[in-house]
Amino acid sequence: MARTDEATTLGYEQARDELIEVVRRLEAGGTSLEDSLALWERGEELAKVCRRWLEGARARLDASLADEDTAPGPGPGKGAGTNEE
Repeated sequence: MARTDEATTLGYEQARDELIEVVRRLEAGGTSLEDSLALWERGEELAKVCRRWLEGARARLDASLADEDTAPGPGPGKGAGTNEE
């Protein structure tokens, strides 16, 4: 499996954990320029995977909140336990 394909199938937590490890290794230093560049590229791939997961989660939350806004029934501040009608 190609590394790009692997990155797109990773779950958020897997990608995040691997990204943390990549950053740790880069910050620790001691790697060759070629290895550092490869780690940087992998980190960029992993960051994109995390970003896609987070954007998807945001879209789901926005859709859920939009559904609540359009659902019939008492609006905010209305209903049981309030003095508003």
